[in-house]
Amino acid sequence: MTTAACWVGERVAGKLVMLHAWLDTWSGLCAIVVGMQRHGYDLSLTHDRNGWRATFLHRSHALYPWVGQVLHWWPTPWRAVQEAAWRALSTPFTRDYSVMDDPPQ
Repeated sequence: MTTAACWVGERVAGKLVMLHAWLDTWSGLCAIVVGMQRHGYDLSLTHDRNGWRATFLHRSHALYPWVGQVLHWWPTPWRAVQEAAWRALSTPFTRDYSVMDDPPQ
């Protein structure tokens, strides 16, 4: 049983390595962007001498601050997009304080 579990574990690990290698390509980056669009996010990807920066903006917060803003510059565009996507999906939306139900005092 232990040998079989190790064999299955090695197969899964090998597939994870292949998946990670694919995500570090332009086609993998596009797959992440399409998935994020299905969740309601749009991508801004910029590049300068510092590297790459990706930012996802949720469509329901078009007039509000950026969601998933990454203040780090990454050497590759796919790493920037992966980090921004992870942070955007991991960050809860903030409450909109521009609309208040209570009358002013």
